[in-house]
Amino acid sequence: MADIYELFIVLNLRGSLSDEEAAELRWHLGLGAKPDTLHIISAFPAVTEDDCGELVVEHHPVPLLSRQGEAWKIGGALVSVLLRPEPAGQGPWALTVRQEIHPDEFDLTGELLSWLAAKADDRHRSAASTVHVGWTRFCESDRFEPLMVRGGKVEWP
Repeated sequence: MADIYELFIVLNLRGSLSDEEAAELRWHLGLGAKPDTLHIISAFPAVTEDDCGELVVEHHPVPLLSRQGEAWKIGGALVSVLLRPEPAGQGPWALTVRQEIHPDEFDLTGELLSWLAAKADDRHRSAASTVHVGWTRFCESDRFEPLMVRGGKVEWP
């Protein structure tokens, strides 16, 4: 049995994203090049072993929601889409993501989801500090659970 979850995000983001924020978000979604400087999530710690067998923490930035194509455990397709439907480029952004995620990825992905929640349109807010960002489902379940960010923290399953 694999500890894989389906992560499904559907958000409208306020139109006030800066060009730098939009570029970094596109990178995380697999839709653009990696920016020179990362601001949304600046630390990507990875533990490796050096030549002497000592553990070393290194910085290895990876896009967090970039998988595309056939899903491994949840069936269907993995996608990430970011659109700005407003012709003048001034309106809200539309974000849809369907990814497979392992609990080992919850921390970094949670940082990105918390950032997205802060940028979410008011229609996703059920209370002052609560934002509904999407749903999760364990790969062997047929039941989706709401995915909420409360007080800046993701409530994972």
